[in-house]
Amino acid sequence: MELRAGQVAVVTGAASGIGLAMARRFAAEGLKVVLADVEPDALDKAAFGLRAEGADVYARVVDVGERQQVLDLAESAYDTYGAVHVLCNNAGVGSGAEGRMWEHEPNDWKWAFSVNVWGVFHGIQAFLPRMIKSGQPGHVVNTSSGDGGIAPLPTASVYAVTKAAVVTMTESLYAHLRAEHARVGASVLFPGPHMLRTGLWESHRNRPARYAKERPRRTPYRSVDQWESAMREAGKEVHFTPVEEVADLVVEGVRAGRFWLLPPSEHSDAQIRARARSMLDRTNPSYLESFILD
Repeated sequence: MELRAGQVAVVTGAASGIGLAMARRFAAEGLKVVLADVEPDALDKAAFGLRAEGADVYARVVDVGERQQVLDLAESAYDTYGAVHVLCNNAGVGSGAEGRMWEHEPNDWKWAFSVNVWGVFHGIQAFLPRMIKSGQPGHVVNTSSGDGGIAPLPTASVYAVTKAAVVTMTESLYAHLRAEHARVGASVLFPGPHMLRTGLWESHRNRPARYAKERPRRTPYRSVDQWESAMREAGKEVHFTPVEEVADLVVEGVRAGRFWLLPPSEHSDAQIRARARSMLDRTNPSYLESFILD
């Protein structure tokens, strides 16, 4: 897909982190940007900053886990700009789950699925029919993660399960679009290859009352800075990928019509090979062994 000035990009989870970086990168290409986020103050700040840089911005507070709010987002985007060419279903949360899977609170799973899986599905249903009907070139980018999208990090299993679902959903979407001969492409994004400084670490601050935890956490939530300090104290080197590099990967991938937005990484490639080899050889998942020993 050729990105041109005047086209319109919609980004969910756009008030900070990867979402804001993508919105800024699309704006730099001359696209008008629709920002959606659940945090009003952060959203206002992001929109103000982009406008100060010369971007044409429409911002709307949206909980992507609420279907009607995403449908209303689509209506307002089309009312404002008349078209949508790029859709980035990027909003995501951690679950806040602790301990083993059989100890998890159901609300941890319900909240994570509401945003990370249903939010993507709501975006597809709200925007794709009109994007396809327009006959114009378009593209959908769904944000997954190496955690689950490639192989699970069992200590963050709820998140991993949701991100694995995003990969399969996007593969299916790709096939459906091809079957319809649509001029809309699809990509699945794996941000990285290293850790990222994003609001995902503190997503509990936006947890809706309907998915409230039923009992106090046994351990306090950790910020990315606290996690980084703990890792360094344990003698483990930590690398971070700038969110701007993720946004560059997205723009390049949309232009190339590339499905797998997966940055080069020896670690990721090794995980992919190990998992595929385990499946092909019908052997137990030894690639999880380090986590099992923990």
